[in-house]
Amino acid sequence: MKKLLIAAAAAIAIAPVAQAQELSIATGGTGGVYYPYGGGLAEVIGKYVDGYSASVEVTGASVENMALIQRGDSDIALALADTVYQAFTGTGSFEGKQIAEARALASIYPNAVQLVTLADSGITSLEDLRGKRVSVGAPGSGTELSAQIILAANGITYEDFDPQRLNFNETADAIRDGDIVAGFWSVGPPTSSIMNLAATRSIAVVGLSDDEVAKARAAEPTFAPYTLKAGLYDGMAEAVTTISTPNVLVVHADMDEELAYNITKAMYEHVAELIAIHPAANDTTIEFSVASTPIPFHPGALRYLEEVGAAIQDHQRP
Repeated sequence: MKKLLIAAAAAIAIAPVAQAQELSIATGGTGGVYYPYGGGLAEVIGKYVDGYSASVEVTGASVENMALIQRGDSDIALALADTVYQAFTGTGSFEGKQIAEARALASIYPNAVQLVTLADSGITSLEDLRGKRVSVGAPGSGTELSAQIILAANGITYEDFDPQRLNFNETADAIRDGDIVAGFWSVGPPTSSIMNLAATRSIAVVGLSDDEVAKARAAEPTFAPYTLKAGLYDGMAEAVTTISTPNVLVVHADMDEELAYNITKAMYEHVAELIAIHPAANDTTIEFSVASTPIPFHPGALRYLEEVGAAIQDHQRP
């Protein structure tokens, strides 16, 4: 009997510990909001979704992230709503490359387009960008897609200026060093790369006129008017009008329904932990999500929303 007990104890001692299945979250560059938000979501998953852990991946953001979801190289991705809608419908830059299997867990916060320059640059409008070197965002990013739409809707093409495809940190560095005169960000405000730039140089955030906003919205229905508050960045004395686009948490349609449900539930029920990491998560609400999500919810997310009595729109049902 003693030998049997010793053998049993030894078997328990060497029994493998069950490993949590790791999920990959595609985010963006480290200078934006996607990366810290994704890190916060990874922590929430690891703490509250049994049997799973998660890690974040630095990517080129929205456009690249949709491809990662389609290929199964990432399990969850953050992407701008205009990019998500074009991918789901096979329109715009995704013509002939439709990702009909994309599903949403939620819309989590709005991205505001922020056109930043130095205070003494003389750039005060979109028209002033003509003939200048301007960053339009990283290649394959939602920032570039949004910048192209806004500019084209207002009669400005890449032939009218010298476009530079830089990520957020590179854009801030290039503005500071005088290599470019301005740059676009499409990101949840405030963002660290602009904050760091404003801490070392006097900046200006260039607003859009009502007419420019209207033209952009006519070209892209997922755009919405947005006001950047005075004091958002050092030296920003007045509020600035721009446009915003929701950010969507995207998964593949074949994600396990129970997993999608548990991630959605954990995110909403522990959103305070996300807010502690980045204030953009203040907009991670059920109300914002059902008002903003442009594609169908995953059945797991839909089940949670129905449980809490959300007013789901017809186009959000698979």
